[in-house]
Amino acid sequence: MRIKGVLFDFSGTLFRIESVDAWLRAVLDARGTVLAQADFERCARRLAEAGALPGGPIPERIPPSLAAVWAGRDSSAQLHREAYSGLARQVALPDPGLYDALYDRHMSPAAWRPYPDAAEVLRSLRRDGTAVGVVSNIGWDLRPVFRAHGLDELIDVYVLSCEHGVRKPDPGLFRTACSLLGCAPAEVVMVGDDRHADAGAAAVGCDVRFVDHLPVTERPDGLRALGLTGHGG
Repeated sequence: MRIKGVLFDFSGTLFRIESVDAWLRAVLDARGTVLAQADFERCARRLAEAGALPGGPIPERIPPSLAAVWAGRDSSAQLHREAYSGLARQVALPDPGLYDALYDRHMSPAAWRPYPDAAEVLRSLRRDGTAVGVVSNIGWDLRPVFRAHGLDELIDVYVLSCEHGVRKPDPGLFRTACSLLGCAPAEVVMVGDDRHADAGAAAVGCDVRFVDHLPVTERPDGLRALGLTGHGG
């Protein structure tokens, strides 16, 4: 059957967040905070271990005090901020204002880079007449990231967990996305990097294809290799 719609995950699929080192450095520079190199490396390492950067390394452990917030982090902006700021606060930083600044930085378009073939694949799908959506477990509005990188015009619908109160792999989120695209699930391909969350699309009848969550320099053509384009009628 011809592919009539494609759904993409956001983080690790179309875009990649900056490294923990770059994240911390950008915030320190913006606030004029100076750290000795050894202290910088220690803070960056501990933030990575804590999993404080959304889209970055996963937490090595979730403190019991954050367990409930962590479980619901993608259902609202408030819980998302509370969860990730809480993880960051497990690390001693020299300026209390850094915790909120770090969280705010990760939502900045400057903190995200599209994968090298993302624009090409999205434009090819548009030329084919294929409907395109983004389905993401997220606690904030990612549309400004797409706009800043010139890709928003290539996306037909955004289906975000924080706006629908349900997160992948719940079939309901994928069912909603297919409906908004105007496609039957059997006509839709879901593309993601999470073998658990994104695989939930199979429960409603979508084909599911995976890419590897790698730095952008290490995955130049992961999307292109999926063979999503060239099926237009």
